[in-house]
Amino acid sequence: MKKYSTYIAILAFGLLLGWWFFGSSSSNQTHPDHEEATAKNEFWTCSMHPQIMQPEAGDCPICGMDLIVAEANADGLSIHQFKLTNNAMALANIQTSVVGQNAEQSNSLKITGKIVENEETTETLSAHYNGRVEKLFINFVGEKIKKGQAVAEVYSAELVNAQQELLTAYALRAEQPNLYKAVQNKFKNWEIHQNQLDEIIRTGVIKNSFTLYAHASGTVSEIFVNQGGHIANGMPIFKLAKLQSVWAVFDLYERQLGQFSVGQKIAVGTQAFPNKTYQASIAFIQPALDSKTRTVAMRVVLQNKDELLKPGMFVEGVALLDTSKNTEISIPTTAVLWTGKRSVVYLKTAAETPVFELREVQLGLQSGNSYPVISGLNTGDEIVTNGTFTVDAAAQLQGKKSMMNQQENSAAVNSKDSPIAGLERKEVSAEFQQQLAVAFNAYIQLKDALVLDKAVTAVEAEPFLNALSKVSMNLLTSSSDHTQWMGYAKHMKTAANLILNSDDLGVQRNEFRQLSNNMINAVQLFGIQKKVYKQFCPMANNDKGAYWLSLDAAVKNPYYGAAMLNCGEVKEIIN
Repeated sequence: MKKYSTYIAILAFGLLLGWWFFGSSSSNQTHPDHEEATAKNEFWTCSMHPQIMQPEAGDCPICGMDLIVAEANADGLSIHQFKLTNNAMALANIQTSVVGQNAEQSNSLKITGKIVENEETTETLSAHYNGRVEKLFINFVGEKIKKGQAVAEVYSAELVNAQQELLTAYALRAEQPNLYKAVQNKFKNWEIHQNQLDEIIRTGVIKNSFTLYAHASGTVSEIFVNQGGHIANGMPIFKLAKLQSVWAVFDLYERQLGQFSVGQKIAVGTQAFPNKTYQASIAFIQPALDSKTRTVAMRVVLQNKDELLKPGMFVEGVALLDTSKNTEISIPTTAVLWTGKRSVVYLKTAAETPVFELREVQLGLQSGNSYPVISGLNTGDEIVTNGTFTVDAAAQLQGKKSMMNQQENSAAVNSKDSPIAGLERKEVSAEFQQQLAVAFNAYIQLKDALVLDKAVTAVEAEPFLNALSKVSMNLLTSSSDHTQWMGYAKHMKTAANLILNSDDLGVQRNEFRQLSNNMINAVQLFGIQKKVYKQFCPMANNDKGAYWLSLDAAVKNPYYGAAMLNCGEVKEIIN
């Protein structure tokens, strides 16, 4: 028994000694490993371009701002990123594609239109004398007539009297040949056939009615008189369409105009004859926009010898676009989610793991099955192109930024609706203040035009947009300043463009209110090295009130003009 106690004591002493050496060492080694892992998972990003993710500090390759440490969760992901399992990716059939110079981009665009008569070949049969239609030989639209075919019999008192003159002049033709010739010319001007005149001279009998003959062949597209009706000199009787050549007319929206030009190839098809395609070129594009439909008519001439194309028939055109010089990137339509004015896609941020993040993009006009990307994506970015809604649902369930959960900077969003009270002046460079002051001076020109009840034109709006675009955000060294300025500038640019694109004074004044709110915020936050008066009218904006800035203390209201020029008060002086 004593022997076993000795063995147990030796074993316990050995265990204690082992823990002392190895357990302590292991515990001490845990911290460096943890720190190494933390450092390994740390990424640097740009406050204005969150798509930039770099493993070390530096400058943003887009705007040049200093990178900041990206917020990360327990998985080493940024606050807006989320991860899916490989199993979930497979079950939902989620597929991604790399954005690039899309060689497979559709080079065609579908448009719809209809067939109309070719007005260049349309003829009108008109009356050349006053009279009454005794008989009408053409009774319905669509009837085909040939040149020289009798179309009506007309009684005319004027022609009855002229026949007597003809007989008298014929009897005196030897003594007064000029008189006879003058009477003959009168009948020629009335387009009375010579054989009818010869019959009158031969028989000596005055005709009570004359036959009216078609001077051209075609299809009757419109009838202007009825049997028994009266006609007057110059009055149209029939309209003839020559359907061997017709027009296909397409209505183009403003955003489509840049895609088309005269001479461009286009293929035209119909539902009636799906296997038949007419090849043609664009012949004409209207120089003016229809103010009611906001469209421009584009015309194509189609040869229709078999007359299969009928006026009024709907057609579909496939225009061939010139993409040989196109350098813009494009993405499939399946990658895009629409949320009103916003277009979003899901970016895969890690090459080897399914980590995703919402990205807002600005797109151009749809071309086939793709959209050109104006901003928001770069060549080489990998985006979700199949299963986008599934990825968005996963983002919403994880509380991440998604199609319905924008999580935008509240100051930048709210500043569109009203000025932000209590903004503290930031320390920014004098150069930035000077650039902002130039934009402010152009803003004053906009304001003065509205005070005079004058609709703002490009003369006032374009200098403001130019000055705004020249305010360099790179002069702002603080990421928060950078973010706030970009929000204000975005809203001001949007409002100014809406003002420029409208000639309605009411619309312009409403957008000027949005522009003023953001200009007030910018001037309060950054300063422009001059005294500015922040003024307020309580009756503007449907009695909700509206603000604006002025260089003078005297109130001159841009929202009402002469109607209530001095309505308002100075709310604040901004130095």
